[in-house]
Amino acid sequence: MRFLFVHGTGVRRERHDALFALVRERLAGRFPGAEVDSCYWGDRFGADLGAGGRSVPGLRPGPDAEGADAETAAWALLIADPLCEVRVLAEAGWEGGPDDDGFAMPGVQSAGARVLGLLAAMSAEFPAGARAADAVIAAHGDGELAALLRGTGLGGRLPAALDATARSAEAARAGARAADAAQAAELAGVLARAVTAAALASAGAEADCTGAERDRLVELLTARLGGDARVPGARAAAVLGRLAMRVTTQPLLNAWRGSLTVGATPALGDILRYQARGHTLRAFLHAEITSRPGPAVLIGHSLGGIALVDLLALAAARGEPVPGVELLVTVGSQAPFLYELGALTALEPGEKLPYGFPRWLNVYDRQDVLAYLAGPVFPGDPRISDHEVGSRQPFPACHSAYWKQNTLYERIGRAVREAGIG
Repeated sequence: MRFLFVHGTGVRRERHDALFALVRERLAGRFPGAEVDSCYWGDRFGADLGAGGRSVPGLRPGPDAEGADAETAAWALLIADPLCEVRVLAEAGWEGGPDDDGFAMPGVQSAGARVLGLLAAMSAEFPAGARAADAVIAAHGDGELAALLRGTGLGGRLPAALDATARSAEAARAGARAADAAQAAELAGVLARAVTAAALASAGAEADCTGAERDRLVELLTARLGGDARVPGARAAAVLGRLAMRVTTQPLLNAWRGSLTVGATPALGDILRYQARGHTLRAFLHAEITSRPGPAVLIGHSLGGIALVDLLALAAARGEPVPGVELLVTVGSQAPFLYELGALTALEPGEKLPYGFPRWLNVYDRQDVLAYLAGPVFPGDPRISDHEVGSRQPFPACHSAYWKQNTLYERIGRAVREAGIG
């Protein structure tokens, strides 16, 4: 009897040798006299970045990347919480403001009150509860703003964004703290960004809005509120910028995209390469399996299991089952899921396993997000059995923890006996 181990995605020589040493020791101890071989394919059929990653934007970042990242991060935070910048002014105010000098006169209207009045007036221009973009745009007299709202798909979102911002406690508090014209101008820009962010958040993926269009919308709204969006705010913008770079994921994704892509290439790239050129790996596996007489037990981990299911099903469908194969064991495999998706090379969804396909033991850990059940997607097929093991490890550690569990080898032993292999 011969065992042939086929490793999974992302495995290269050093990792393979350590993994196979463990598998061989466990199988040899349980099946004295059996041959235990491995079919290492990582170097020959695995993926790598043939052009050194030149296809990856940001692998060699340009001089303006940091500034663009900061702007994108700030807007990501604003869209997640449109009032976050207003809240900074509401809580912190301005240096030298009425909360700081101690000489504010009770009952004197702050400079920010005028901005809040303009915001309330703008909100009143739009029909209450309007949902149709045409109605919203028609209610507004600003030709450029109307065209911008129409072109971005934000027309139907603006009334609610204006109303929510105008009615917010944060806006009222920030307005009360704006003591002079400069502070009122900054407040106008902050409120305009809040309204724009709220509209974008409401529209979600339905917004057809570029960064330039977004910025122009902010400028137009700021002008309506008596400010100048071309003059950046100091206090709120500084706090928002620092916070955004810390708590949003986009700067991290941009900064790490190169290293993440390079690091993920063996694992993800092997899968993609197999989907495109899997016939070469299957031919290699066929040659390895048939290089010695059976009976053979094939053990495929992850992508190795997918390739074996494809190979055995395709060969059986041709009426040429791979000789000597008596048992297939897949461990942490995605073959059943790909079958459901219609992405398994060998079988269409709903198509049965062909005559000549061997017994199939499918081992999974429910914590392993890369492991799937085979029996339920091939109902009534007596050749298939699923077996659950539990490493008590979270993903991704559980995806490799199968090979140290005695229950795995015990279940393989039972399957070998049931198949009458010896």
